Amino acid sequence: MEEVNFKNKKGAVVLDTSLFVNPDVRRSFGPNPTAALEKFLLLAAQATAFEFYMPPSIFNELSNFIEQEKIPGELFVYLHQKSPKKYELTTPAYLLYELVEDIRERINKGLRLAERAARNPEGRALDEIVQDLRRKYREALREGIIDSKEDVDLILLAMELDALLVSADQGIIKWADKLGIKWLVPEKFKQYMDGLIKKTKCLSFVEEEGEAAG
Repeated sequence: MEEVNFKNKKGAVVLDTSLFVNPDVRRSFGPNPTAALEKFLLLAAQATAFEFYMPPSIFNELSNFIEQEKIPGELFVYLHQKSPKKYELTTPAYLLYELVEDIRERINKGLRLAERAARNPEGRALDEIVQDLRRKYREALREGIIDSKEDVDLILLAMELDALLVSADQGIIKWADKLGIKWLVPEKFKQYMDGLIKKTKCLSFVEEEGEAAG
């Protein structure tokens, strides 16, 4: 029978800042970003059959919310910082067409919103108009779209590593789905981590049994 070697067959997971920063998302890990990251790293230390990555641009974002000195330094070994290979990766050309078309539609929608606000048929106060326009403009132009280099880093790194992408950003999820990237909403990530730890223990047991039989 052919020997099964589980060594170096590690699954990859790419993490977004929202997992630790968004209050609705991080509650299963901790009450604040620092506690949530520390709890995750403690769990990651047990899921040794898997590797966890974060682009440096994303980690820099996260650093603005956490107190690194409160997290044991050795735990950071379980969260790898890696930039995607921007000059080597390729993506289907049709995605560029879709992105351009999406941006065009959003710009036109934003212009229509601005025109309606400028006409002000209800005679509302200026502050109320600006506040309402900001909300609607953000919904029209930013929700459900990748609108930063950090978003692109996440998607490209997940594609490069054939990794599971964990993000609460609907724009990232939308484009990850178009590229065939595996993704998971952060609300389910704690359960996922528990499953990874169980799987790691099972793989370790099988490996030990194989070595003992050999």
